[in-house]
Amino acid sequence: MTDEDAMRRAIALAATRVGLTAENPPVGCVILNGDEVVGEGVTGEGGRPHAEELALAQAGDRARGGVAYVTLEPCARRSAGGVPCSARLVDAGVARVIFACADPSVFAAGDGARRLQDAGIEVNQGLLTAEAAALLGGYAPAGPPESRR
Repeated sequence: MTDEDAMRRAIALAATRVGLTAENPPVGCVILNGDEVVGEGVTGEGGRPHAEELALAQAGDRARGGVAYVTLEPCARRSAGGVPCSARLVDAGVARVIFACADPSVFAAGDGARRLQDAGIEVNQGLLTAEAAALLGGYAPAGPPESRR
């Protein structure tokens, strides 16, 4: 499976939740280890759980050394507390994270990508951005602009 194939699958997952994730955007996540899909997730109805949480739970130990494809930058903080997705990806031991769209939200705003990079994970942004962004619709980041970095 190519990077594009995996991201297209993540986008297809996210498309199933358009309009059902409350204030959160619909996000899809696919985790590959080699050529095998070991985990898939999509934002839950109402906005939780996050796609990465579900994909990592499905993948378990098979996520270690794998590649996560996510339609939106993994969060760096959670509005309700809890472990953010970027930390979950670090803890799972993925080797690489590819995300389609940057998230300007106060809960990400580049901090999710930085956490991954600081942990030694290869991060690539921009694969199929237009297709993934089309699913975001009216998603507006939380928090006032001055609270973002």
